[in-house]
Amino acid sequence: MNGEKWFVVINPVAGSGRGLVDWPYISKLLRDNHIVHEYAFTERRYHATELAVEAITAGFRRLIVVGGDGTLHEVVNGLFIQKEVPPLDVLLAVVGVGSGNDWMRMFGVPRKYSEAVRAIVEGNSFLQDVGRVTYHEASYRQSRYFANGAGLGFDAFTIKTYQRFSGRRFRLGKWIYIRSIAKALAQFRSSGIKVAVDGEEVVNDLVFSASIGIGKFSGGGLMQVPGAIADDGLFDVTVIRAMGVFRVLFNFAALFNGKIYDVPRVTNYRGRHIRFDSSPEVLVEADGELLGNTPVEFEIIDRAIRVIVGKGIKQEMKLLEAPFEFRANKIDQGRRSPLIKVSTFGQDQ
Repeated sequence: MNGEKWFVVINPVAGSGRGLVDWPYISKLLRDNHIVHEYAFTERRYHATELAVEAITAGFRRLIVVGGDGTLHEVVNGLFIQKEVPPLDVLLAVVGVGSGNDWMRMFGVPRKYSEAVRAIVEGNSFLQDVGRVTYHEASYRQSRYFANGAGLGFDAFTIKTYQRFSGRRFRLGKWIYIRSIAKALAQFRSSGIKVAVDGEEVVNDLVFSASIGIGKFSGGGLMQVPGAIADDGLFDVTVIRAMGVFRVLFNFAALFNGKIYDVPRVTNYRGRHIRFDSSPEVLVEADGELLGNTPVEFEIIDRAIRVIVGKGIKQEMKLLEAPFEFRANKIDQGRRSPLIKVSTFGQDQ
């Protein structure tokens, strides 16, 4: 009976409290568009995972996330934890109220609430890859799933700094992430990291940052893996070797314009299985959520969840309805094979 109804998971603190404040309006939009739904608010960390499992167990096969990338991350983990149905049997949609919303950028889901709800009504769906990350936390081996991307080194350290700022009572607004980056730059030090892609060691060097992407956006619109394709069955991996603060600042614009691979000491790899070992241990994050430390392994799960996307995504990619093999070849023209790195000017300097 609940198969035709939607279950809405709302994070009331997402977007500095917009999840709670804006829910009455979003709920009205859902009702006005004849989207029959039940809902629940999250009350603690990982509660969204619990709510997703409970909803699917109760018979719901359509879930809406009202939150940001972190809430979506928890719900996706719920899809894989539950044992009632395969994750693909559940349709997942997002109405974004978070501060980053990087997953939404990838799939053209509108930020405007009315348009996001319209996308749910239109029902354009997409089968995307999901990553599984295995890491260490308090000396125990743990696993999580992620829908957009992950990072090590400076990426994770910046998120740790961001969380310290966002936990304070004063509001920093849209500048909170930039301020976090500035503070992290002053404190962070590169670590010795080994990177293996599909069993082949490709990096053994001091590394500033490493990004693992299913989607191409992170950190509120940064493009650290600008060539990532969400259903090609491969991670895109960007490794930034050690560099000084001034060189980071000088090349900062490359994080926004998609030209990061033109920057010296930056290399790109692709693969299904990625492993990182380091000395000392470095922090790991996935979908903007801090997890634990290295050693860490990433595995891709092909086209594992079905998500609602914006109508514009079909014009942008133009190949979504074509067979997967044809679509991947067209999008990937001129790109490298999985184990061949993209050389960048001065990478070994």
